[in-house]
Amino acid sequence: MSDWMVTQSSAAGRRPRALSPLREHLRDTFWFAPTAAMAGVFVVWVGAEALDTAIVDALQRDRDYETLGELLRFAEDAKAVVSAVGSAMMTFIGVVFSISLVAVQMASGQFTPRVVRLFVRSRITKATFAVFLATFVLTLLVLTSFDTVDEPRAVTTVPLVQSVLTLCMVGLSLLLFVLYVNATLRLMRISHVIARIASESFRVPASMPVPVGGQEAPAHGTETAWVPHDGRAGVLRDVHIARLVRVARKHGVVLRLIPRIGDFVVPGMPVLAVHGGPVPPRRALRYAISVGVERTYHQDLGFGLRQLSDIALRALSPAINDPTTAVQALDRVVQFLAALSRRPLDAALHRDRAGAVRLVQPVPDWTELVDLGFTEVRGCAIGSPQISRRMLAGLDDLLLLAPPERREPLLRHRELLRQAVDLAAPTASDRDFALRPDRQGIG
Repeated sequence: MSDWMVTQSSAAGRRPRALSPLREHLRDTFWFAPTAAMAGVFVVWVGAEALDTAIVDALQRDRDYETLGELLRFAEDAKAVVSAVGSAMMTFIGVVFSISLVAVQMASGQFTPRVVRLFVRSRITKATFAVFLATFVLTLLVLTSFDTVDEPRAVTTVPLVQSVLTLCMVGLSLLLFVLYVNATLRLMRISHVIARIASESFRVPASMPVPVGGQEAPAHGTETAWVPHDGRAGVLRDVHIARLVRVARKHGVVLRLIPRIGDFVVPGMPVLAVHGGPVPPRRALRYAISVGVERTYHQDLGFGLRQLSDIALRALSPAINDPTTAVQALDRVVQFLAALSRRPLDAALHRDRAGAVRLVQPVPDWTELVDLGFTEVRGCAIGSPQISRRMLAGLDDLLLLAPPERREPLLRHRELLRQAVDLAAPTASDRDFALRPDRQGIG
């Protein structure tokens, strides 16, 4: 068990490169990658056209008209291929788009609407659309480069390099299509969706500042003012930590984020408390608070547990009645809570280069995370021995890992589950079976 705890601690202690809010938001959009690909392929086409023109000019200077004639014959064959690729690529794009819509509809209906974000953030999906659109744009550009002159002495350009580039893009498109279908089929399988949610969730504690062992949070000074939210109403998605730390250091204050990431904020609501000094200028705090229409994984510690709980609740509903899926979600809930069982919570302290605390960011405490992971699923576990057995096994595992001061919410959920099963099970043998811990539910 000690080796396992060391592995979990080291995994939670890794500090990946922090994402800026802008980069994180670009990952949540679908337009950026295709647009960048189409712009990039235009630049590549300009270079390829210049190279084709240089080749023709060199052959004409050398009076190698025989080679130019062969290139013109090649261009006639290439033009037919490029035309066929251009017309077929739009059909290909329609097929891929239809597959994506069906996959998203099935996933949102069977799992939870919040997993649609996994499809939007899928790199292979974005890459496939980007390459397909870039190939289509390239074929249109290449078709404009074909010269109507058939005389080698008068021809100005022969799209040789451009045609080869188009064929390479077609080959890349076919490869990405195979990878895309494979990735989409994986995302339609609940086990892979749950694993993806868990992996995204682990990025949040891994990117949080590692607390200094044995030291209590320093005093922040007297609260002197607070900064209201002056943007649109919505969910607090993330804050630009580096910018807020720089502003607080420059003005000699400590900033404390009042709402938690994932809270709904409205205009005029206080979002930042200032400790130890005057309020920094409003322009210095511009674009430091990001508000959107939905929660994200970026800095939201509880969003992964929220999705896992939603999947388990959907699976236990009478319309679906799939307790095995709920067991898989509970597996990841236990895994996530086990990784946080010995980690200090309540607040993330962000320091400047001198080591002084400049930004205090509230995070859910241990009790709140345990309640989020188990409360609603426990309420639906009555009448499903598979769920009650798996939940008891998970709670027992967490009781072994958690320090004594964190065992109270685990013991509370264990006792509440026992009481609910005692009231619902008709016989003593049914109660004994439903309250027997089993990591596989009914193994």
